[in-house]
Amino acid sequence: MSERLATNQEIRAKEVRLIGPTGEQIGIVPLKIAIDAAREADLDLVEVAPNAQPPVAKVMDYGKYVYEQERAARDARKKQKASGQKAIRLRPKTDDHDFDTKVRQARKFLTQGYSVRFQVMFRMRELRRPEMGLALLDKVIEDLADVGTVENRSGLQGRFATMVMAPKAGAS
Repeated sequence: MSERLATNQEIRAKEVRLIGPTGEQIGIVPLKIAIDAAREADLDLVEVAPNAQPPVAKVMDYGKYVYEQERAARDARKKQKASGQKAIRLRPKTDDHDFDTKVRQARKFLTQGYSVRFQVMFRMRELRRPEMGLALLDKVIEDLADVGTVENRSGLQGRFATMVMAPKAGAS
């Protein structure tokens, strides 16, 4: 919770619209009576709508309220979809078994909601035959067509050919 609510003696209004501990509307009462009602119930008087006319105050356990707000925020963060990008590097001479392993890993990333950047790295004489690396990227596209779509594909840039695949909508 980002801002702290005013409680008990911190409330500066003369009158408040009081809400009871079970949520029932009690009405507009002087602040002293509202604080006494909260003390009677062994709870806090919390100003929940300070900008209203008159301000709205509720009888509640403020510590429990703050804890529940923090827990709700924590749960919301846990449920957020993983977003980001994973990278997989290949070489034009990557063996079939290694290629299958990397494609299987990329499939897992795509189904988890990550986008995957494939980089084919060329060395020395491999730069003379870039079509080998580009054919490898074509094979990746073919193998992962059911779970991902090509978001960006660049040709040969220096020693690398790069492609980014994003998860298909509804595939994850």
